[in-house]
Amino acid sequence: MLQAKEPSATRIIETWLGRFNAACEAGDRASLAALFRTDGHWRDVVALTWRITTVSGRDAVAAALPEAIARASARNFAVDADRYPPRFVERAGEPAVEAILRFETAIGTGAGILRLTAADGDATAWTMMTALHCIAGHDEETERLAREEPAFERDFGGPNWLDKRQEASRYTDRDPTALIVGGGHAGLTSAASLGALGVDALIVDRMARVGDNWRKRYHGLKLHNQVYSNHLPYLPFPKTWPHYIPKDKIANWLEFYAEAMEINFWTSTSFGGADYDAASGRWTARLRMADGSERVLHPRHIIMATSVSGTPNLPDIPTLDRFAGTVVHSSRFAEPGQWRGRNVFVFGTGTSAHDIAQELHGNGAHVTMVQRSPTLVVNVEPSAQLYDGIYYGDGPTLADRDLINTSFPLPVMKHAHTLLTAKARALDAPLLEGLERIGFRLEFGEDGTGWPLKYRTRGGGYYFNVGCSELLVRGEIGLIQYHDIASFTATGLTMTDGRELPADLAVLATGYKGPDHLNATLFGSDVASKVGQVWGFDDQQELSNMWTATGQPGLWFTGGSFSQCRMYSRYLAMQIKAVELGLR
Repeated sequence: MLQAKEPSATRIIETWLGRFNAACEAGDRASLAALFRTDGHWRDVVALTWRITTVSGRDAVAAALPEAIARASARNFAVDADRYPPRFVERAGEPAVEAILRFETAIGTGAGILRLTAADGDATAWTMMTALHCIAGHDEETERLAREEPAFERDFGGPNWLDKRQEASRYTDRDPTALIVGGGHAGLTSAASLGALGVDALIVDRMARVGDNWRKRYHGLKLHNQVYSNHLPYLPFPKTWPHYIPKDKIANWLEFYAEAMEINFWTSTSFGGADYDAASGRWTARLRMADGSERVLHPRHIIMATSVSGTPNLPDIPTLDRFAGTVVHSSRFAEPGQWRGRNVFVFGTGTSAHDIAQELHGNGAHVTMVQRSPTLVVNVEPSAQLYDGIYYGDGPTLADRDLINTSFPLPVMKHAHTLLTAKARALDAPLLEGLERIGFRLEFGEDGTGWPLKYRTRGGGYYFNVGCSELLVRGEIGLIQYHDIASFTATGLTMTDGRELPADLAVLATGYKGPDHLNATLFGSDVASKVGQVWGFDDQQELSNMWTATGQPGLWFTGGSFSQCRMYSRYLAMQIKAVELGLR
């Protein structure tokens, strides 16, 4: 087992890298294979393959990595002396030496993470991640300087900065290079990263105000993970901010962010779809403006940033049409105070369902939750935060932590999350036992991997407990199982045991459709077929068609958590920049 003694972590890494560079230069696959564990992994984030892909197993890595290195002219892999130094760590329950690398390619500079473990005294690679750090001559600083006006340039008789910004945002004499559909944190991070590389991007969003996609959600909403992992690119949240950010604070920050980052943003604008012309490499995109008029733009790229949880899922619930009361999806739920003293049924047991039920209870409503399927429940503290441990405590910069977080291949991530979920279940045992006593059906993710992988596969199915579970256990909020409902009536529900339950409101906290469900409507069936699945894991062990080129040229997708959008927006932007430069 590796320990923090001589040889040093740096010495171990540098010895391995010397052998690795020699094997790569010689094209010696046998020597390269010997440097990896049998269960070793290589993950590439657009540095050597222009894809986000993972290769697992020594033989598969030895077959794929040399070819990728040769194609990309990757060379000079070394410890990056300007980043956090090599160190001894424990990852997924296993001791390892971890180092941040730098290397060169034909188009720029790469960054990577290497983890070595010891077997019979020899250090072998457990995981290696290669990522594109910047395109030579087109890094963020170079692009900023190219746009910089001379220090003493003034035109007192002409347009000032604000005039120029307003004119640029109208697009009266040009088309944006990239049209971003959706102005939440996914769209804004993409626009900021593109703007930093000098790529002209326009966001369109149907909401009337930047941030409304958060501002208009249910009253008590806060983020359920802490501020440390949720910063946006270039503008981290102030250190004075609370650990759990309220929705309106997020909304106002997004509005500020769009202004501070000089992001072109059209509100009250609906995207009506687009057609692609392969000959020109441009889209014909149709927009419905706030005044009802249509505007047509011809961008080279369209980025769909409509969120993993953007379009409400309204399931076909038999006999619900008989109910004469109010039915509303959770995305449109507001004003809980109007239901004081009245009977409300909340369908679903995910985070939104619990939060809305708790909000209604706090406003004096008589609330019953309807469980449709088993649900993962985890206390918001400390258990839910265990999975974000990379971002807590002293140590690496946020950029270095992001690189480390990006570097975990799916099998290692799954094992780590299994260990963390077991720890969370032990911490939460009293609560979980209480829920089971009242008939709440629990589950803990595929193979016990917890909530993060549920989010990456279905976008929900879990609850971060901030008090609603205790209300359920104490009977202050009721619980019934969906399969025990016989039918709906005009005034409520009839149960299979004959009971009549009166209802005034049914809240359908039934989740959201995937980000690909509108592709055929917006782009046609041929494009939808070329793209295929978006979100969920593919056969490359990656989220399908996220932040990378799809089967349809010029069509990209982004979404996910704040941290995912922050980490991957830069890679999405560099790929689009590379296309514009003719590098791919």
